[in-house]
Amino acid sequence: MDISWLSRTALITGNEVLEKLAQSKVLIIGMGGVGSFAAEFIVRAGIGNITIIDGDVVEPSNRNRQLPALATTEGQYKVEIMKERLLAINPELNITAIKHFMTPDDMKNLLLSQSFDYAVDAIDSISPKVQMLVLCYQTGTRVVSSMGAGGKLDPTRLKIVDISQTHTCKLARYVRKRLKKYKIYTGIKAVFSTEEVITHSLMYTQSRFKKSAYGTISYLPAAFGGACASVVIRDLIDLYQAKST
Repeated sequence: MDISWLSRTALITGNEVLEKLAQSKVLIIGMGGVGSFAAEFIVRAGIGNITIIDGDVVEPSNRNRQLPALATTEGQYKVEIMKERLLAINPELNITAIKHFMTPDDMKNLLLSQSFDYAVDAIDSISPKVQMLVLCYQTGTRVVSSMGAGGKLDPTRLKIVDISQTHTCKLARYVRKRLKKYKIYTGIKAVFSTEEVITHSLMYTQSRFKKSAYGTISYLPAAFGGACASVVIRDLIDLYQAKST
């Protein structure tokens, strides 16, 4: 694999670790505001194999925060747009793009049929989100989960902690409660914000996966995506450096 375009990255990681990143496999579920930026940052950091999953098409309201959302891409599948974009960054990227919403059985089959070095949960609906986290936990797949980015403005309030240490965020509270039913209390990394939500930004939706959503500002989901990408890359760098010593 040609990694000459990653010469600036190699100055930080070293060539040996960079080669390991190029061989790594990362799963990203959700290509919205968080997941699309996480995917791009992960690919730009040198990960050579990724699977991206999302069943949604671009809607006009996505354009304020999501990488695949343009005036010219409305109605197109987000994963197809992101696949083309990511291959334009790294033409040698090995990418699988799945354009449907994952059922629990789909998720289980995916995680049992192949191994991933890391997974990113960028799902914004509680039930499929918890299903993914449970299956990652049960299969021993490293995972970082994005909590709620809606209804907030301040990127300096983001924290990266174990799921058990999250607070303030309503989505994080729901996730913790659901995970307890599976006797999962710790062992999942989470990106969350300590900022209180702007309550007047709440709206109700007709989505089959969620009944409400908060308004969003352009940069906050991207900040969450960057934080998630940083967890993946930093953890893998630490892992490969430890193995080389």
